[in-house]
Amino acid sequence: MTGGESSDLRAHLIRRIHAEGPLPLADVMATALTHPRFGYYATRDPFGVSGDFITAPEISQMFGELIGLWAAVAWQAMGAPSRLALVELGPGRGTLMADALRAGRSVPGFCDAVQIHLVEASPSMRTLQGKALVSSGFAPVWHDTVGTLPDLPMVLIANEFFDALPVQQLVRRNRRWHERRIGLDRAGDALAWTEAPGPSPLEVLVDPTVVRTAGEGEIMEVCPSGLSIARSLGERLAARSGVCLVIDYGYSKPATGDSLQALRGHRFADILTTLGAADLTAHVDFATLNRAAAEGGATAYGPVAQGALLQALGIDARVAVLTGAATSGQVDTIMAARHRLIDPAEMGTLFKAVAWTSSDMPIPVGF
Repeated sequence: MTGGESSDLRAHLIRRIHAEGPLPLADVMATALTHPRFGYYATRDPFGVSGDFITAPEISQMFGELIGLWAAVAWQAMGAPSRLALVELGPGRGTLMADALRAGRSVPGFCDAVQIHLVEASPSMRTLQGKALVSSGFAPVWHDTVGTLPDLPMVLIANEFFDALPVQQLVRRNRRWHERRIGLDRAGDALAWTEAPGPSPLEVLVDPTVVRTAGEGEIMEVCPSGLSIARSLGERLAARSGVCLVIDYGYSKPATGDSLQALRGHRFADILTTLGAADLTAHVDFATLNRAAAEGGATAYGPVAQGALLQALGIDARVAVLTGAATSGQVDTIMAARHRLIDPAEMGTLFKAVAWTSSDMPIPVGF
């Protein structure tokens, strides 16, 4: 995105604020990320060294391969149905799905049963995903939302999806929760943080333990869209065999704190001055997501640390295979990727996984 396009987005938001008043943070996040003309995901490939951030599938093929084998084992646990919806939410460049399918071919019958369904709103990202999957032999079906997924047994993967959903921030004031919004500075020509004068209806989403312990001025983040998706998937799992694997970074239990961040060129950036030109994410509240999925009818497991999950799935055995046929330089790359994926000082504990299953499924591998 050029500076001019970023300015266009700010001008668009400023016009809206003049007309509507201060905007909810979730509204601004959604506009900055997905606006069809100058939204972040609509105008760029944000992944990789040349982008703004790197996800686990881009770090090493091992990540997607292990997830693919996990999916194939889950399919076997369902009784190996002849038709399976293999779904990914927010598939990035399609790297994870391509690696998963390559590994899944080692499980007899799995890829014969699979139909690929990708939930992706960005046309530019859909193009990248289609290119990544050409060699797989699969023609993916894209969806704007989970609501149009087919009525089939399902294995669903969501890696770094929920962290990018719009959040609302609530501030503790006089024992109530007031919504942080984005308005204008005194001159009326720049974006600025503000607060709604009265308590927010969203305070019903704040965990009771947080309500009891939060102090004046503390911030709580809630993600209504994430809870809605989790509940919808739970309802689906209550009606049809399936399992969902969610991997992301965040809290094991509800916690206060301002985790919203903007990333640009692999560095933190100011949120309000880089809207549309930087990635926006917030920590995931796994316990609350689990509760929403369970309210829908699913059985929830986890969270477990990403490092522990990948070790349970056999990352060290995969490292041994890859390094056995590698040059010394390739060995260094493979070992560095392993370290980054599972070490507690890297992604190993900050990133966590939960699984949601239908009632007929056993405990998923790794949980």
